[in-house]
Amino acid sequence: MSEESFRFGQKRFFDDKNFPRGFSKSGEFTLSEAEILSLYGDTMLAFEAGQLEPETSEEKHFIKVLKHPNKANTKLEHVWVKYTKLTREPKKFHTLNSTSNKRVESVTYSESYNEEVA
Repeated sequence: MSEESFRFGQKRFFDDKNFPRGFSKSGEFTLSEAEILSLYGDTMLAFEAGQLEPETSEEKHFIKVLKHPNKANTKLEHVWVKYTKLTREPKKFHTLNSTSNKRVESVTYSESYNEEVA
């Protein structure tokens, strides 16, 4: 499968809400992935919304990938799966603090302080 048999979008695709500086400057996509999203994103979004009917076998396979993302074969399909994962799934956030709300019981220390150590 190749991108030549997949229709270009009617306009360049942008997502200012999730990527206000653009796909290429987001740090999430390579330059080629950003270009694919810009050129074909409008068409892929229309397929996902049901506004466009597939004409080629590649477009029909893309419709199947929308339902089963693990079946993505082409670079185009992988980029769209990556885009939807980044924009629709909550971001994982890791901190150095524990996420559990367990309280540590206070430990009482005895007042036996050795004067010779000081």
